[in-house]
Amino acid sequence: MTTHANATGRRVGMRDVAALAGVSTQTVSRVINDHPNIRPATRARVLEAMASIGYRINNAARALGTATTRTLGVIASDAALYGPSAGIVALDGAARAADRWIATAYADAADADSVTTAVERLLTQGIDGIIVLAPHARTLELVRAAVPHVPVAALHSALGAQRQSEGAALAVDHLVSLGHRRIARLSGPADWLEASARDRGVDEALARHGLDAGVCWEGDWRTVTGAQLAPDVAAAVRASGGPTAIVVANDQMALGLIAGLDAAGIDVPSALSVTGFDDNPDAAYYRPALTTVRLDLVGEAHRAVAEALGLPQAADPASPRLVTRASTAAPA
Repeated sequence: MTTHANATGRRVGMRDVAALAGVSTQTVSRVINDHPNIRPATRARVLEAMASIGYRINNAARALGTATTRTLGVIASDAALYGPSAGIVALDGAARAADRWIATAYADAADADSVTTAVERLLTQGIDGIIVLAPHARTLELVRAAVPHVPVAALHSALGAQRQSEGAALAVDHLVSLGHRRIARLSGPADWLEASARDRGVDEALARHGLDAGVCWEGDWRTVTGAQLAPDVAAAVRASGGPTAIVVANDQMALGLIAGLDAAGIDVPSALSVTGFDDNPDAAYYRPALTTVRLDLVGEAHRAVAEALGLPQAADPASPRLVTRASTAAPA
């Protein structure tokens, strides 16, 4: 029998719980293992007894009897960036809503050995499924090949990629509605799924409006990169026929770009309108406050958790939404 220390340091076990709840140890075991044939009142009484004496469920022990640890593995990379870190938070909330928790392993998404090592670490914890929160398509392929017996889902599914494209198109539509016809772009890394989806949305929207693709720079999502590219963007704005607006692939690069443009004497939005993507918590406090695109990351997380657990399909994530603030205006 597995025992646990309560707040006083005394070891307590299922027999203590059973005695306090007035049930058998078999009933306590069934509650722990989510047996369906337990009356709600009995379940509540057992759970209350567990809480009152400080009994903690041993996840590994429960797995021996149920073939499930109620744990989802998450393989993540670039967690210092806002998008991946927000994705982990959303997945943790979605897992808890499904009465699960997550174990996270970090990997260099561009390094196959790193991804394989992350998978192996998760497998030692007896996870019930894996969700991939990594930027490259090959990462998902590597994980699926390594664990054919474990369900694997991606945070950003095909529908998620579609939502990314739709969001980028919203930014272009907004700029065109203001009167912009020369729209530049600061993209994310070419080998990231999110970057390619957002680029696709920009291209499709420009074509729909009969506009040519403007000047394009490639960044790496970081704020400092936006600042470093600002002199080149400023020079393009000053050139004859230069852009009057720029679609930036994430908020962090947009922040750096706006700061760098200010240092270069280019005012946002009177000389150049700027849009971001993600609507991170600081976007409203940029100067000027950033016009950006908000995705339903929580909805995407619930969908991924349902897929990894084989649960009924969660509702599709909501369509992206443009959040209009002060960084965009009609061209001068």
